[in-house]
Amino acid sequence: MSHLLSDEPALPGLLWAMRFDADGRGRMVGPGEEIPPLGRFGEGFVWLHVNLNDARVPGLIAEGRFGPPGLAGAAFASDPHQRVTVEDGQVGGVIADLAREGDGPPGPERLADAAGRLHFVLGPNFLVSGRRHPIVGPDALREAIAEGRALPGPVALLETLIGQIAAAIAARGGAMSEQIDGIEDHILDERIREETRQLGPIRRDAVRLHRQLNGLRAVFHRLEEEGDALPEATLEAAARIAQRLDAIDRDMVVLADRSRLLQEELSALLARQSNRQLQTLSVLTALFLPPTLVTGLFGMNTKGLPLADWEEGSTVAILIAVASAAAAFLLIRRLGIGGQKG
Repeated sequence: MSHLLSDEPALPGLLWAMRFDADGRGRMVGPGEEIPPLGRFGEGFVWLHVNLNDARVPGLIAEGRFGPPGLAGAAFASDPHQRVTVEDGQVGGVIADLAREGDGPPGPERLADAAGRLHFVLGPNFLVSGRRHPIVGPDALREAIAEGRALPGPVALLETLIGQIAAAIAARGGAMSEQIDGIEDHILDERIREETRQLGPIRRDAVRLHRQLNGLRAVFHRLEEEGDALPEATLEAAARIAQRLDAIDRDMVVLADRSRLLQEELSALLARQSNRQLQTLSVLTALFLPPTLVTGLFGMNTKGLPLADWEEGSTVAILIAVASAAAAFLLIRRLGIGGQKG
């Protein structure tokens, strides 16, 4: 979605606004269209998405333009800790989202890490969300609504928004699982290439995503358990969200465990290969040591050197060197050194 330099949003810091009719069909609010105070939208509801880096946003929060000032102030604070607050039947909180690079269209190659944060305030007929860095969830949901997806209310909007976040995390997990499958096949076939460098980032991402999911699911479990003052629809949505996040988190734990086990197996395989190489080097050293000693002996420039006056002396010396190598080889075989498998 492109903007002109002359475009001025209806509210400072507003990235976009969507109005939904009684049927749940949403449309973008144009730059010149006025946005009335929250709570005055007839039978529909509104979704505001805000850039929290705008210095004018705290003033609007204090005026109550983004929900109850106390609730909005807690939800839109700079503290990145995942949390949820309930006030007069309305919900505010901070949850994890996937950060992405830049403001272009989202895609797997643009996903940066799991350190993004989505701030939100949920009211009876509005949802106000905010972010400080580009994140995946709101953009993906906006595109789905533009394609005609209908949402019956703000609770469904928030649930679908978190569903987009969960889907992005699950897609990231699926891509990592495919990478791990390929790495595992190479390890089983003992065809090691770049697996050592690949496993580290996969395990790091899996651990980070698990950490973010753990906090995210804890938020909705807490909302489910402590939200007695909330409408039944909100509690049911929180239960569904928590259940889905639990399933994704279990998959992420499995990914982290698989990557850790593969790292251990890869380390063991590399150690075995190193032992085999060292064993081969040791055997070669042992085989060439006696001939080296023989050639060193006959190469001394001293009087009384054996075979020095014999016409076939060099041939005999060579045969002695070969025989010493053969004797060393037989000794190694008898001791079982050369037949060990690392």
